[in-house]
Amino acid sequence: MRIWVDADACPAVIREILFRAAERVRVPLTLVANRELRVPPSPWIKTIRVPGGFDVADNRIVQQVEPNDLVITADIPLAASVIERQGYALNPRGDFYTRDNIRERLAMRNWLEELRGSGVDIGGPSAFSHSDRRSFARQLDRFLAERNP
Repeated sequence: MRIWVDADACPAVIREILFRAAERVRVPLTLVANRELRVPPSPWIKTIRVPGGFDVADNRIVQQVEPNDLVITADIPLAASVIERQGYALNPRGDFYTRDNIRERLAMRNWLEELRGSGVDIGGPSAFSHSDRRSFARQLDRFLAERNP
């Protein structure tokens, strides 16, 4: 198992949680981004820098992900691709994307994009909170404990 991170939009506090988890359970962690990222020196943590462009980081993750890998992303189409490849997808707020909920989330995302495209101001996601951080850490710990006894 490996953890992949769609790192361009991943909050720094979530990356820190992931760094500690990778060291603690000795699981490979790869951050994929189109910019340089600072990571602690570790044999368990690496970065892949991809060129800028639409979905370049997402495509790299999809090409590399294997069954049972975990991908950290808020990108719903990327999560759907990961699930198709028998991987797991967890968003930075601590919600798992699953076979049971991914279609609904894709439909909602597409509907909201359609509204935005027609000029409707629907706002954005709520600010990232301490509760989101705790929820993510709890879900990550539970996931890793189940796979690394």
